[in-house]
Parts: sequence; C-alpha cells; structure tokens
Amino acid sequence: MLGGVIMVDLSGVKLKVENIVASVDLFTSLNLDEVMTALQNPNLGEFLTALRFNPEEFPGIICHFSEPRVALLLFNTGKSVVTGGKSFDDVQAAVSKLVKVLSKIGVKFHRAPEISVQNMVFSGDLGREFNLNTVALALPNCEFEPEIFPGVIYRVREPKAAILLFTTGRIVCSGVKSEHDAWRAVRNLLHELEKYELMGE
Repeated sequence: MLGGVIMVDLSGVKLKVENIVASVDLFTSLNLDEVMTALQNPNLGEFLTALRFNPEEFPGIICHFSEPRVALLLFNTGKSVVTGGKSFDDVQAAVSKLVKVLSKIGVKFHRAPEISVQNMVFSGDLGREFNLNTVALALPNCEFEPEIFPGVIYRVREPKAAILLFTTGRIVCSGVKSEHDAWRAVRNLLHELEKYELMGE
C-alpha cells in the first residue's frame, strides 16, 4: 500500500458504465396534468418514445426518452429521477430537454437544476477465470449460493459497493457514485484475491 492506495495490477481489467441513476431537483413545483398534456404534444415531446401517468398507481409521470435512451420519473414537487444513462452527459441532456419543454409551457425555475448521482452500475472483466467455491471460502464479506445465483457477491466497505464475480472473470459493480469509486472497489477485490492467492491464470 502506498499513500493509502492499494497497489494491484489493473492493466488487464476492463470496466464499462451500464447504468447511472441520478436524482434531480428542478427547484419548482409542477402541475403534472399540464406537464403531461405538453409532453403529449408531438412538437414538444418529439424525443419521447413512451409516456405514462396514472396517479392511482404511481404519483409521477414516467417518460422514456429516445435520445439519450433514458427513463425519467417526474413528480409534482419538481423532483425527478433519471435512470438508464450510460454517462453523466446522457443525464444532463435528458434534464436539459425536459427543462426546455417545461419552460415553453410557462414553468418558472428558481435556479438551475441540481443533479446528484445516486448509483452507478459497471460491468467488467478481470481477464481470468475463477473457482467460485474457493473464492467464497477464502474471501471475507462475500456470499455464494450457486443454486440461487451463479456468482459470488462481494461487499466492499470503502467505498461502499457490491461486486458480483462470475466464474468467467466477468464482474458487475454497483452502489458506487463515480467511476473513481468503481475502480477503488475493484482494486479492493483484486487485493483480496491476490492476498488469498486466488488470482490463478
């Protein structure tokens, strides 16, 4: 360990963003019936592939965007949730399109939207195969119930994350809020695998 950083070889590891979940505060209140009417106008909501609002089932509007390909939940409090983005740019683009439509129907905003990433999901590959029974016996903070799920669930305490590890060396990392934290979590897992001599070729 050097300066608090766990030293492991990450050169053979690949990571890719699969999903970003972000919360958004638009700093306004909304009349969802009016917003729904506006979004149904093909000239305003041309970027939407699906739109749903049934307040008896769910208290918000559910929008599916064509570009970027994300889903957005919109509530009368002016709060929103964006999911499905592959980058922060996707999230920002969706929010920007929504704000443009709302502005056209007279919605006033007290300030610029505030976007907070709540969860990021990464897929990756460690570049080697693993015996998961051996991994599960050796590693702390992990679960393995092959009759229920075919991967080891390894829980990282810092940063807080969960990593699914499969026999093929494929991984899924979730619960982090940045790519930096995803790499830290994977580095933690690799450190443990090396410590228990589980990094067989």
